[in-house]
Amino acid sequence: MDIKVVGRHIEVTSAIREYAESKAAKMPRYYDRVQTIEFLVGRPDQHRQYEVEIIATVDHTAPFVAKFTGGDLYACIDETVDKMERQLTDHKERLRNHKHHKP
Repeated sequence: MDIKVVGRHIEVTSAIREYAESKAAKMPRYYDRVQTIEFLVGRPDQHRQYEVEIIATVDHTAPFVAKFTGGDLYACIDETVDKMERQLTDHKERLRNHKHHKP
């Protein structure tokens, strides 16, 4: 799995990168076909808010996208990761239930 951390109008420090990568490393627990995870971290229009967007590329489906905006960068990363985990879990459940669905 490939993990990218990209900054928009913000410098991505090693601490931010390591924190995001440690969170992303847990994503395959929820769905094992994740190919790439890209974190877009930024401060749009130089406001006091941070914005974190995660794009997860998965086999045989459109990319999953989660976004969160808030005042604390690390809290934004946590919230966005939670949203992504929920999307991956829901997708896995839909696939699992579809295969065992009886007409």
